[in-house]
Amino acid sequence: METPKRPSGFAQYKTLLAKDLRQEFRTKEMLISMGVYALLVIVVFGVALSFARPGEEFLEVSAGLLWALIAFTSLLGLNRSFSHEVEEESLEGLLLAPLDHGVIFLSKATSNLVFLLIVEVIAIPLYWLFFSSLTHPAETGWLMVVPILIGSIGIAGIGTLLSTITVNTRGKDVMLALLFVPIVFPLLYACVSATTAAIVGGDLMAESFMVSLALAAGYDVIMILASWVLYDFVVGA
Repeated sequence: METPKRPSGFAQYKTLLAKDLRQEFRTKEMLISMGVYALLVIVVFGVALSFARPGEEFLEVSAGLLWALIAFTSLLGLNRSFSHEVEEESLEGLLLAPLDHGVIFLSKATSNLVFLLIVEVIAIPLYWLFFSSLTHPAETGWLMVVPILIGSIGIAGIGTLLSTITVNTRGKDVMLALLFVPIVFPLLYACVSATTAAIVGGDLMAESFMVSLALAAGYDVIMILASWVLYDFVVGA
């Protein structure tokens, strides 16, 4: 009798990713909670800036506010990334299965990225619609898509490792935030700089956009590779 062949790493990745996507699109718990939270953050920003004067001053800080919205919304999603496995008590079974732990990391990071991008596609236009009376981005404003994508990839990758570390800790919401914010600070700083350059345009666009993008992309490559390598140690500890 022939021994069944072990599925390839890519087949394992597709199966795990399909499981996460199918489960979330059936319940929509994470997407709804992230979407509602993003809307509430936009409303709070609107109240805080209700007496701000229209002009370039708001344009210069709008990227920072946008990335605050993305960071806090992503934290909510990352806190729930392993919620189904914990609630159904299947996390240990998943880790004990004959699967490459690196594949588990990549599939979970990809699903987290997909959910974050879906929320961003809805929340970012609402953000600009909400503040359209204050200012309008420059003609190069559409280029903000690039740092948003690069930053979202880094947040999903690093956040997946950190959410795995904190999933079984007491006060995991606070612990994840305490680990997440300092670690992703360089990425957020570079992405805010690139997004500001795209929104403001002009000399700032020429000076700092590509440099900030290169820093953010380099950070993504190093940290995601490190997270992938360390994941087996984290889940085996």
